[in-house]
Amino acid sequence: MLKLENIRYEVPDEKGSDKEILKNISLDIPDGKFVVITGPNGGGKSTLAKIIAGIYKPTDGRIFFEDRDITEAGITERANMGDSFAFQQPVRFKGIEVLDLIRLAVRNKELTAADACKYLSEVGLCARDYINREVDASLSGGELKRIEIATVLARQSRLSVFDEPEAGIDLWSFQNLIKVFEHIKELTNGTIIIISHQERILDIADEIIVIEKGEIAAKGAKDEILPKILGSDAAVSMCRIQKDAMPQSI
Repeated sequence: MLKLENIRYEVPDEKGSDKEILKNISLDIPDGKFVVITGPNGGGKSTLAKIIAGIYKPTDGRIFFEDRDITEAGITERANMGDSFAFQQPVRFKGIEVLDLIRLAVRNKELTAADACKYLSEVGLCARDYINREVDASLSGGELKRIEIATVLARQSRLSVFDEPEAGIDLWSFQNLIKVFEHIKELTNGTIIIISHQERILDIADEIIVIEKGEIAAKGAKDEILPKILGSDAAVSMCRIQKDAMPQSI
């Protein structure tokens, strides 16, 4: 379904030289998989997610989605093909209400207010308190995060990418979100890719990919990789997996 071939990504550093963020990343992710990408901070995980979504274009390499070369396709074109992306820090849209945002997410499908309320309820929000609110600075980061995840749930894409969905989410909502991810996979039979350090998210993955210093340090089935992350395997010992500590809601 999703195939990355020798993906490299460079940016200019403060001296004007090229700094390599990703180094020859090659991945083959089949349909219907729940994949978690983890690794040390600054290793290139979020950059890789943005390249998959079409926000960044790789310096070198090719990307294929359902056997189609999408390397040059932008985020809108990829969204029309069936991709969804949830930012680590969701964007605010002054003048757009939550109901409008969810309707925009589902594109050409009919969506009633009752349907939108259902999706909000699934991410732990009281629908009547949010459905007509503007997606602006009056919403906290945690509220925005849950609204954004509700749009992905409503969209039911073939490929859904989440960049650290636990950021800004309180513990109760986080436990609920685990069920939401499982529900998305059940609804779409599609692929879910999550960037995360959370053990409870890693624990529901089919496959885990460890990115360190712009390279793949380890990849494989959860039962193979997770014990190495939690143990002392040198290749993946710097992942800093979070067990019980959760960020406070904001």
